[in-house]
Amino acid sequence: MRVLGAIEAGGTKFVCGIGNEEGEIFERVSFPTTTPEETMAQVIAYFEDKKFDALGVGSFGPIDPIKNSPTYGHITTTPKPFWGGYDMIGKLKEHFDVPMNFDTDVNGAALGEYTWGAAKGLDSCIYITVGTGIGAGAVVGGQLVHGLSHPEMGHISVRRHPNDTFEGFCPFHADCLEGMAAGPAILKRWGKAGAELAADHPAWEMEAYYLAQALVNYALILSPQKIIMGGGVMKQEQLFPEIRRQLKKLLGGYVQHPSITEHIDQYVVYPELGDNAGICGSLALAKLALEEQ
Repeated sequence: MRVLGAIEAGGTKFVCGIGNEEGEIFERVSFPTTTPEETMAQVIAYFEDKKFDALGVGSFGPIDPIKNSPTYGHITTTPKPFWGGYDMIGKLKEHFDVPMNFDTDVNGAALGEYTWGAAKGLDSCIYITVGTGIGAGAVVGGQLVHGLSHPEMGHISVRRHPNDTFEGFCPFHADCLEGMAAGPAILKRWGKAGAELAADHPAWEMEAYYLAQALVNYALILSPQKIIMGGGVMKQEQLFPEIRRQLKKLLGGYVQHPSITEHIDQYVVYPELGDNAGICGSLALAKLALEEQ
């Protein structure tokens, strides 16, 4: 069985690991995301004495994942200091002569859950992360979704909650989904991080209100067979039943499918791969790089 390298390039930390085509992770290391020079030096040092057949990179974004683009492999308009315009794949190719695949962290996680996790055996899924930011990746017809670039489902417009006066924190759109419902929005709106709020705090009904709106849009546009929600905010388990309830309410009976009308608890779910969704997603990207040769 071929050996795969994986990089989960997060805005807060990088996770690097070695695994195989079954999604098994043999070893991993993590370190804080600082400057590209410092961080990538640690990445290269980790992999330089290891033998692997392909490398998958799931990165914070926005990025350019379009392989015939002149800026393929670059991080693009990220608000992350120092990383805008950085050629990550170019740097890796200076040191490693193996097939590589580069995509968003959420597209990678979607592919990981499709290959080995909650969406295994299905034809489509969406993976959403709700944490420092909000992003989503999609597999449709067994293929990752790309177009001009990659999906940016965290920046869709949402209706404001009737009791919400928070202006939003997104530097590009203020009150888009990410601006209203990501972890920093919870902190700025309520003065406490989500982990410090009680399970019955009104923050969670409001959070579910915004996230359910997003799921309505995703469900109507892409019609995924499974919606998988991960990230730090989704560790608040009380969110899931409220999101499901509000999703059904907002759909208003329009989508008459048993997955929603009868089994919504199995339709909107936590990642089966758990905290490994990101690094397994990068393994899945490496596996795909081998298959595409």
